[in-house]
Amino acid sequence: MRVLTLALCLIASRAAAQQPVPVSSVPESARAESVPAPVQPPAPPPPSPEQLRYLDGLKTAGRGVAQLKDGVNRVANSGRDTIKLKLAGRRLGGLCGTARVFMTSGRGRMPLNAYSDSTQLRARRLAIQIDTLVRVAGRCEASAARQPDSTAAGVLFALRAYEAVLRDFRAAIGLPNR
Repeated sequence: MRVLTLALCLIASRAAAQQPVPVSSVPESARAESVPAPVQPPAPPPPSPEQLRYLDGLKTAGRGVAQLKDGVNRVANSGRDTIKLKLAGRRLGGLCGTARVFMTSGRGRMPLNAYSDSTQLRARRLAIQIDTLVRVAGRCEASAARQPDSTAAGVLFALRAYEAVLRDFRAAIGLPNR
């Protein structure tokens, strides 16, 4: 009985492995004009001048965010060496100052009424997060040289909140998230 069951299992597995592959509905030698074009979703409308201005301000603020990330990475990569940590703290303080300038100028070019509906809510949240980063950068500039570890931790916390809101905003306007 066991032999019969084993033989049936082997036959069934071989038969399943030899199932024919389904042939696609389009032959390989079809001409391009005879094959129906795939259906494309409608393209989103082009951004308005206010939306372009908002995105341009966001790009400028993003430069400041990149500087904050660079400063935090320098502190994180300094390790336990006190001299490297002190230098990284000074650099973080300087980068926080320039980041604050970039974020302030970028935030000034981001009109809150550029978008409508639920996208406007996300745009406002993003602007609020940039305002928060500006405040954090001001505190960072003042205290990074004295306490680089705790300052970098506070900046990193604010950066993570900003990136979450930025991800939601990019999804709302149809841009890919990086």
